Amino acid sequence: MMKFGVHVSKAGGLNKALQDAISLKCDTIQMFAGSPRSLRKSIINEDEALAFRRGLDQEHIRPLVIHAPYLLNLASPKETTYELSTRALSEEIIRSLSLGADYLVFHPGNHLGSGIEAGTQRIAAAITKACDMAGLTRKCGLLLLLEMVSGAGTEVGWMFDHQRAIMDMAEEAPLGICLDTCHMFAAGHDIATREGLAGTLEQLDRILGISSVGVVHANDSVGALGSRLDRHADIGQGMIGEEGFRVILGNSKLREVPFVLETPKKNLEDDKRNLAAIRRLAREAVTW
Repeated sequence: MMKFGVHVSKAGGLNKALQDAISLKCDTIQMFAGSPRSLRKSIINEDEALAFRRGLDQEHIRPLVIHAPYLLNLASPKETTYELSTRALSEEIIRSLSLGADYLVFHPGNHLGSGIEAGTQRIAAAITKACDMAGLTRKCGLLLLLEMVSGAGTEVGWMFDHQRAIMDMAEEAPLGICLDTCHMFAAGHDIATREGLAGTLEQLDRILGISSVGVVHANDSVGALGSRLDRHADIGQGMIGEEGFRVILGNSKLREVPFVLETPKKNLEDDKRNLAAIRRLAREAVTW
């Protein structure tokens, strides 16, 4: 059975996030462990974290995905930003471990004109240092996922070769990738047709290995194919469309991977609507 979930808010506390996930009948969830728009250190209460972990297990909500703050820039050539981002990543790892998370997702970063090669080198070095600072090894059970991005501006990580370079240089770190349907479509990967998706997944498997995919962020795209526009739309209501999602959800290589929605929302009703849409499209999809 395919697993679907949403990004839940921790703003009302961990128990509120858990109750929201239960009310939405999520199979998996993603959340921020701290503030999404700040790199300030935050502490998670151990008792609250334990109760949250037990609740997830009781409700069979797994995997738990943590998303790092958007302000991280591990590719930055600016030393102050780079050091702050590296330390913030190490603290995210520590918080993720305390919550019993399975995955920690983060955007690789922006090279700000220094170039892809320099950017990937900075990212790999930052990941290695952050893992050392947090004491993260492959035995800890937490996998760091490099998110595929749309390629806007000076972003690193919109091609599989970028992710491969980072993973090769940070070879001791437990790394995988997070696909994002909106980002990949906007970056020019034609995932909305069988032929396009088959070619994309063949390339992914050749460069990274299909087993490196931990999570798929399910978002429709406001922008057209190759637009480099990172703007999410409701499932089936963007340029990927319902038929595009039937193609994606029917692919046998992706059916074992959890899908987490990051669709626009003002309240839980928006999440309910999008979850209902993606589950319907998964039922309608023809496995191939």
